[in-house]
Amino acid sequence: MTGACIPRWSIFVLAITLVCFGRAASLLAQDLEPRAYSNTPVGMNFLLVGYKYSEGALLFDPELPVRDANATVDLGFVGYVRALAIAGKSAKAGVLLPFADLDASGFVDNAFVTRTDSGMADPALYFNINLYGAPALAFDEFRNFRQETIVGLAFRLTAPLGVYDRDKLLNIGTNRWSLKSEIGVSQAIDRWIFEAALAAIVFTDNDDFDNGKTRRQEPVGALQGHAIYTFSGNIWVSFGLTYFAGGRTTIDGATRNDLQQNWRAGMSLSVPVDRHHSIKMFADSGVSTRTGNDYDAL
Repeated sequence: MTGACIPRWSIFVLAITLVCFGRAASLLAQDLEPRAYSNTPVGMNFLLVGYKYSEGALLFDPELPVRDANATVDLGFVGYVRALAIAGKSAKAGVLLPFADLDASGFVDNAFVTRTDSGMADPALYFNINLYGAPALAFDEFRNFRQETIVGLAFRLTAPLGVYDRDKLLNIGTNRWSLKSEIGVSQAIDRWIFEAALAAIVFTDNDDFDNGKTRRQEPVGALQGHAIYTFSGNIWVSFGLTYFAGGRTTIDGATRNDLQQNWRAGMSLSVPVDRHHSIKMFADSGVSTRTGNDYDAL
């Protein structure tokens, strides 16, 4: 942080919230992910290249001397996913490498403070397997596949390899591991697909927060649903809603009033370009935010 000299205790919640904001861009519970359990021919490889722009306000415990806090995050990423067969079930495994540029500002005790940073965010390893309704199929077999009910599991392991400075309260990296575990159901009815997923995210401690303090965070639970419609030409559009709660934090044993109870809504559109390429566009926004991030993303 830069600006007037102010008590460090009064801005650490701003920093924590902004860290969570950056992580949201790095695939946490806040993300709306339609068609996560769709079947895919075994052996297919996917190269992912994308950009996400997020901007919005940050909401805090009313007792804290923080107001008019805002943040902008530009996130670029590259990734790789491969479709697999495991015990006759369809599965996918992949890796995501995000790079972020962060610009945040706000008033703390009537002093204007800013923070900018850029570099690699925490990378993530991804794995999912469909336990029911989506058998592992070769390319020629997949032509005859018609989805009905699919039940699957998904996992994301995020590694503490992002840019992190122990002297700064706000960082792109989080200096901790996290694991998201999810169970999802996908049901096809004619041109519609309806999906629901329940997830939990657990975190290890950040033992070098603010020059050696220990920051702990309780697990975050998330529930999301999607209604997806497929047009001719394999163009599809999705409308989704997610709710996530929990995640209260402590700093050296002191509990903060930062319990999350937030709703977000979003829309996705996928348009094939040719048999090897497609473009996916999405937008999501906060509907109701108790603490954390009331932001819009494209």
